[in-house]
Amino acid sequence: MLKNLINPERISDYWRNIDKNILFSFLVLFFLGIFFSFSSTSSLAGERLNKDFYHYFSRHLIFSIFAIFVMFYISYIKLSFLKKLILPIFVMSLILLILVHFIGIEIKGAKRWLDLFIFRLQPIELIKPFFVLITANIIASGKDKNPNYSYFLSLILLSVIIILLLNQPDVGQSILLITTWVSLLFISGIKIGYILLLFGLLIICSISLLVIFPEKFGYIIQRLNIYFDPTKGDNFQTDKALAAIKQGGLTGRGMGEGILKESVPEAHTDYIIAVIAEEFGSIVSIIVITIFLYISYKIIKNCFKTSNENSKIALCGLSSLLIFQTFIHVGVNTSLLPTTGMTLPFLSYGGSSLIGSSILAGVILNFTKNRFENE
Repeated sequence: MLKNLINPERISDYWRNIDKNILFSFLVLFFLGIFFSFSSTSSLAGERLNKDFYHYFSRHLIFSIFAIFVMFYISYIKLSFLKKLILPIFVMSLILLILVHFIGIEIKGAKRWLDLFIFRLQPIELIKPFFVLITANIIASGKDKNPNYSYFLSLILLSVIIILLLNQPDVGQSILLITTWVSLLFISGIKIGYILLLFGLLIICSISLLVIFPEKFGYIIQRLNIYFDPTKGDNFQTDKALAAIKQGGLTGRGMGEGILKESVPEAHTDYIIAVIAEEFGSIVSIIVITIFLYISYKIIKNCFKTSNENSKIALCGLSSLLIFQTFIHVGVNTSLLPTTGMTLPFLSYGGSSLIGSSILAGVILNFTKNRFENE
């Protein structure tokens, strides 16, 4: 098998068929993440946690190298083989998500991780890209036969994951999956009336959860109240992030000169774009966001190259997942959205986030190869 993988002819075909613009864009994001990790985690490790200054940076570097390998491997294997892996990996990831409820570790009131000794795994990061692929397959396979049944089946699948997420609780990832799922339905050609009906049901279910379980989801109401009326409470993290962006201006305060990473506990994960803006300026942060938009544009452009309905829906869904997660992260950092924990793909610190990003990137690269005729 290894001999077949490193076959010079296969490597040559890979390089000829891969979308180099998307590949280089992903690599740029990975390397920017390594660079910004050095800037955003050194003082955190050295001054606040009494660890080696390079503790978090070295871990991020190791995870990034592994993630890049995962991206290349997934993009390199045959599409037919990748499609065979989708369901087993999704089921395995779903089982891990269920196990979080029983043996997960709780951090700051949220139980979202499994302790694997080497690092803490957040199963939802593995599930997201495969959820898109599974849902795309369900919708595409039932589009000509019984589309309503395929929509309902995808809703059941989404509901199972959302229930598990809300139990943690993880509202941010729940919103991300719901918006991505809606985009998949929209791309498939579902009637707008159905989408409005589904949104209505989701709103009713959300309000019901808030009313029935106020002790578990009461913090959501509090955050919404503060978002719409800042005088009703303290929005410490987001206020600090927005102030840091303003202080950074266009060109930034200089590498390592930012104070946000020292005052906000999760600055190197949930507020990394604000750290970038403070130290390197809004121009650099806008360039980073532009790279995400460029990748999304290239993915959608590739959608028009294939007549395969499954590939078209899957690619648009993966693009939506990438853009929505970026939008939520940036929106929280700039006070455009209520506070919720959301990493920035490829750039935020965290092994689970990087591995999830690498899987997403690898799948996108595999689906955008110039060989749709072999699907």
